Amino acid sequence: MNSLALEFSDKSNRNKTELELEILEAQEGGSDGIINGGHTVLAFEQARNYKYDLSKARVKVTIHIGLSEDDAKDIALASNTSAPVDARSKVNARGDYKFLKQFLFQLEREQETKFRIAYYQNQSGAPKSPQCNVNHLIKLMNCLDRNKYNPDSNSRAKHPPVSNTPSLSEAERQRLSNLLPLLPKALWIEQRLFKTIEEHITNPRRKKGIVDLASIDPRKNTLLPDSKYSFGFGAPADIAMPIIASYRVFLDEQYNWIIPFEEFAEDFLQHLWTNYYKKYLVSEKLAGNTIGSKICRNPEIWDSLYVCAQSYLNQHLMKMVNSSKREKLTLAN
Repeated sequence: MNSLALEFSDKSNRNKTELELEILEAQEGGSDGIINGGHTVLAFEQARNYKYDLSKARVKVTIHIGLSEDDAKDIALASNTSAPVDARSKVNARGDYKFLKQFLFQLEREQETKFRIAYYQNQSGAPKSPQCNVNHLIKLMNCLDRNKYNPDSNSRAKHPPVSNTPSLSEAERQRLSNLLPLLPKALWIEQRLFKTIEEHITNPRRKKGIVDLASIDPRKNTLLPDSKYSFGFGAPADIAMPIIASYRVFLDEQYNWIIPFEEFAEDFLQHLWTNYYKKYLVSEKLAGNTIGSKICRNPEIWDSLYVCAQSYLNQHLMKMVNSSKREKLTLAN
């Protein structure tokens, strides 16, 4: 047996405050079926007949037996809505984001910050900014998967996709779990790129209100997942992806940094920005190509940044080798 109740805000004992209807299963002699919107209408009709004040009514549905928790979640996701339920909401309902939520909870404690992430459709208190979508975090991690997305291999997937992840299999969750330790670095790169863009468009030597970068809109705002970072301009959610993806050149097969991240991360980002990405966005703006995230999906910029990263790494390693040789010569003398 299931029950559906109308509750009222007036809690005094002398006034009627709750009306409960019993919905009987077939084996109990009933023919009411599964609780749906029709039963809600019936409850309101009954309440009106008993002279309840419907202006203070709200619907409460209690499932006593007949459904597992997982089944109830599936029905809640799929029923009684005219809007399609997005894949992200279904993944969340299955509990497949639990590994990510646990990691972020620990990261919040370590970094004394708060992450604003939308895990499901119409989530209360979650920003509408696409950067705060849980799928965005998965994209960030994908950008650093040098094993799955390696242009130097025979794999068909040369660069990470910017499309949403429709579902998470057990193998996919395991792959992403291995990438989780890299997520703070990916978030840092994104934050630094946005700060660099902000410095560029607010440079006092530039003409106020004129933005020479494609897809950057000074009339909008952008929120990043880490609540410390908000920016007074709009940018495609994927704009940092080609930059972040180039950093995978500095990772080995076990996802360890070949060079300590802190030793090269800032300098490398500024190198990419000054010599490649800024020029790319400026040229696209001059060409009139201000079509948002499609700019970031241009395979040429992904290839250019990846090759640049390889060259930068080789130069950095050569400097380390030469420095080590000079140190040995000094010690020998």
